[in-house]
Amino acid sequence: QEADLRAPSAPVAGTAASIATTGSGSATFYLVGPSVALKRDVHLGEDISLAPKDLQSAGKYTAIVCAGTCHSVDFFVSPARPAKLAFLVHPSRAPVAQNDVVNGVAVPFDEFHNLVLAPGDVEFQWATAGSAPVTHRVSTQHGIAWFHTNSGRSAGALQLTANIGDVSARRVVQQVASDPCSLRIKGQRNDKGFIVETEPVRDCTGNPVPDGTIVTFTAKDAQGTDTVDAPIKKGIARAQMLGRGNVVISAASGVVMGNELRLGGGE
Repeated sequence: QEADLRAPSAPVAGTAASIATTGSGSATFYLVGPSVALKRDVHLGEDISLAPKDLQSAGKYTAIVCAGTCHSVDFFVSPARPAKLAFLVHPSRAPVAQNDVVNGVAVPFDEFHNLVLAPGDVEFQWATAGSAPVTHRVSTQHGIAWFHTNSGRSAGALQLTANIGDVSARRVVQQVASDPCSLRIKGQRNDKGFIVETEPVRDCTGNPVPDGTIVTFTAKDAQGTDTVDAPIKKGIARAQMLGRGNVVISAASGVVMGNELRLGGGE
């Protein structure tokens, strides 16, 4: 009697399934899928059992039964429920008070590393120390959910989490001071010329600018111009400079200019 096959109904990765057959007698069964290729002897008219390990990869499978002639049926295995969440956040360091500077994407996978394409709700949450958390919910599209947000106004760690069902992932973005907002300098003469330094340098929201930020001091006198690049240390940039007589000193960091300082020859 001629064999016929009936595909399993809505099989899920890692779950046992069966293929119904008709006919009678012995036959050879083949299964070809994304990560499996197997062959076994079967009896027509009986269900062909597929073990969970045979169906761990989501995708298209072809079942073939040969008994004189061969008959086949295709079926698709869907991913299982999310068991892991890949959570990518950019950048790892973000300047404060910037619009849409923090971006994140979450990608759910089942326990067999299949991308879960079925729409699911991902909850993103972020917060800084001392502030209430912000929650943003979005449904996955083609297995991906994403968000973007502004950085906070204070330097420090921005804690971010992504959740889908009972699966979660956590990341941290370090929020750092933005560019200096203003520069104020002061100076006095010494035996080598004069020493000039900034007042504590902060960004426009009051955060201390990171150590290592460069401040360029420029001094002009009758003999010419002296320029020194000085890194900020503990909030202050300081430089020893040359100059005689009346000297005009300025400072800049990035696009920010400081006040102009004038030192007379007798000072």
